Amino acid sequence: MARSLAMEPDKCTGCLQCEIACSFEHEGVFNPARSRIRVFEFQHGRLAVPYTCTQCEAAWCQKVCPTGAIVLDDQLGAKLVRTEACVGCKACAIACPYGTIEYNPLSGKVDKCDLCGGDPQCVAACPTGAIAYMETSLSGTTVNTTAEA
Repeated sequence: MARSLAMEPDKCTGCLQCEIACSFEHEGVFNPARSRIRVFEFQHGRLAVPYTCTQCEAAWCQKVCPTGAIVLDDQLGAKLVRTEACVGCKACAIACPYGTIEYNPLSGKVDKCDLCGGDPQCVAACPTGAIAYMETSLSGTTVNTTAEA
């Protein structure tokens, strides 16, 4: 069964620890701007919501990629960017209805959540449990609500 990240906005304090952990895991720097997860603020800062790739079944990013750079990792259940095949055309970023694929001007490629190879660092870094890594059905509905760090 697939696993994905589940967000509980009511638990999010907006501390950005998830962004810091993600940027360090993937880029080797503590820089939220280089993270693959974002915390959005709503209601003038009264509500913070962590958000990243949902690894959706439709996978428009994968369908529009002209080089086949976005592939499904069957074991992980994540859509991964093969950087050696990515030409940086941004078609996937435009096609993603959730806006969770970003062009990285430093690499000239796109970045998206890869679930940290099955050990999402954003989950481990979240002090309130607002982000969980859970089993989901193909439709994305939660099957098991026990969070794992």
